[in-house]
Amino acid sequence: MMAIVNREALRFVGQRSRFLSSLVRPMVWLIVFAAGFRAALGLSIQEPYDTYITYETYIVPGLIGMVQLFNGMQSSLSLVYDREMGSMRLLLTSPMPRWWLLFSKLLAGTAISIVQVYAFLALAALFDIRFSPLGYLAILPVLVLSGLMLGALGLMLSSTIDQLENFAGIMNFVIFPMFFLSTALYPLWKMAEASPILRDICALNPFSHAVEAIRFALHLDINWASLGWTGMAFAVFFAISLIGYDPAKGSMVRKAR
Repeated sequence: MMAIVNREALRFVGQRSRFLSSLVRPMVWLIVFAAGFRAALGLSIQEPYDTYITYETYIVPGLIGMVQLFNGMQSSLSLVYDREMGSMRLLLTSPMPRWWLLFSKLLAGTAISIVQVYAFLALAALFDIRFSPLGYLAILPVLVLSGLMLGALGLMLSSTIDQLENFAGIMNFVIFPMFFLSTALYPLWKMAEASPILRDICALNPFSHAVEAIRFALHLDINWASLGWTGMAFAVFFAISLIGYDPAKGSMVRKAR
């Protein structure tokens, strides 16, 4: 496991643009878009908040989810590259169990995403968007779970992609609907005002549950339902990934032919 984690860490350190882009993207939403939406979007008091909050405060958990979502997809992009170069096939033929190797890959990607999240929160604090010191600690186990779930989603997608050039289109096809059809930018009750169908889609979106779990933890509360849905989504995505990366059953055997 440590060899895989170290490899991913060295790759991340060597890709400074990846780290900068992971911070620029949510900061643009926080500083630019939130300022415009603040006047147009009213927020009622809802859990876990016990008072009115600014829109910037509301979208921070969603932007944390955005950081982890993009990181999960970028980590999976490296898997597609490794597979084209042949190193993935060598990794999967090692004596270690396949599930352990893929899980180690997920853990490495999750660790990197958590570093990016705390860097984003540090920048947000510079713009006077702060939370309880305990909240910064309380989100850590939730970030591990949400990072694993979103990483497993990327892993599942990468197992179905034959060429590196195809990954960008698939990634955008998944990322943007998953982000916008969630509670990252708007609460469910606001979605229900526009369309009950959109509200139901957002409620079923596993990304919504990851965001809500982060939101509650950041305010020292626990959303057990969201944690359960996030954990279940991780189990499903990871199980499908194991099948996809099975040389005897999944896409790996099709690529070898």
